[in-house]
Amino acid sequence: MASSRCRFALSYGLKVSRALLSPSRGGGIHKPKCGPFFTPTFQPSRSLSVHEYYSMQLLKEYGLNVPRGNVAQTPEEAAEIARTLGGDVVVKAQVLAGGRGKGHFTSGLQGGVQRAKSPQEALSVAKQMIGSTLITHQTGKEGRTCKKVLVCERKTFDNEFYFALLMDRAFRGPVMVASMFGGVNIEEVFKSSPDSIYTDPIDITKGLQKEQAKLMARRVGFGPRSIEAAADQMVRLYKLMIDKDATLVEINPMVQDEERVMCMDAKINFDDNAEYRQKEIFGWRDWSQEDPRDVAAASAGVNYIGLTGTIGCLVNGAGLAMATMDLIQLYGGEPANFLDIGGGATSKEVVKSFRIFNSDHNVSAIFVNIFGGITHCDEVAKGIIAATKELQMKTPIVVRLQGNKQKEAKDLINSSGLQLIAEEDLDKAAKSAVNVARIVNLAQEVSLNVDISRPKREQSSV
Repeated sequence: MASSRCRFALSYGLKVSRALLSPSRGGGIHKPKCGPFFTPTFQPSRSLSVHEYYSMQLLKEYGLNVPRGNVAQTPEEAAEIARTLGGDVVVKAQVLAGGRGKGHFTSGLQGGVQRAKSPQEALSVAKQMIGSTLITHQTGKEGRTCKKVLVCERKTFDNEFYFALLMDRAFRGPVMVASMFGGVNIEEVFKSSPDSIYTDPIDITKGLQKEQAKLMARRVGFGPRSIEAAADQMVRLYKLMIDKDATLVEINPMVQDEERVMCMDAKINFDDNAEYRQKEIFGWRDWSQEDPRDVAAASAGVNYIGLTGTIGCLVNGAGLAMATMDLIQLYGGEPANFLDIGGGATSKEVVKSFRIFNSDHNVSAIFVNIFGGITHCDEVAKGIIAATKELQMKTPIVVRLQGNKQKEAKDLINSSGLQLIAEEDLDKAAKSAVNVARIVNLAQEVSLNVDISRPKREQSSV
């Protein structure tokens, strides 16, 4: 299952160190030593992503060098900002997606980062961005609507570098990542030139020391006159990361011009668990830029990560959820989500979870796999019954309820009159979910409706 789980982790944003996926080469990527007390973990990781202009605002607060600029909500505002900056500017679409530069707008404009040589050009570019949808390799074909643009001064520089700080579970703490190739997609650099990417774990009890930062600056190629300045910027970024509970601080590119070092672009993610002490930052969240399923899950108070498969999974406990999705993949299916209703969930949480499934057009089957403990099986059964009736669910549902209040759950389902596919064995349940989803998908390919149910003589074996 290890390779399946690694693919699973990579496919929906779980923190997996690049060092675990590549051999160590000389002075290149460090490969962590794994032993009895150091085992890489694969757990769901949710983080807040904020717009670039907010990230740049934080950088300025921490004394980092950034281009002058401001955010505009209208083309006219963009033109006025360009005028105050001297005319020659860069206009950046503010959408929460990577690959903006290579994306395209539904307005016809190619690229979400554009140079404008005059306020008039800034006005024209902003008109084609604001209100239009930007489509990149990360957004999918539906794209993301651009509501604002960041207008900043255009700078010339000698060299571009990549620099990031991230919380890496493989290293069990903060890690510094840098490369001599900045201003380009770092994943592409990793594929083509892995030796050009350097990682260095940071002792969180000491923090990033100036000497450690200087060593990294030298390794990636900062000039002798700018080593001190680069190290200073790195240390300031580390302080920002720790103070603000960030899980990722990415500068691409960090540039060098003689003795000056500047952060031209910034992406910062924040740990969702820190919302209680980072209220201002979490107030910057742009729900309109997030997956509607994630928005619904946040409202429902369930742990959810949307995927691209066809089998919706409702499980209690992260470990059981991982095992459930491993089995689905083992039998040839693809999970549509990670959804953990947690311990002590009531029928209301179950109904809310089914609403998420009902809004996901990719879901062809639903697999409910509950091990009753703090969560009572009968509460889950009540939620399934209520959701099926209230939402008029047409999607086939495979149910496995084991543990606390199992008998009561079975009685509820048997008396409900609903055509649920109930299984006691986990393997059989997973196979059933995969097979049912496959049948529904095949029927949809030829525009047929299917009604999947078991003969009435068969009793539920939940």
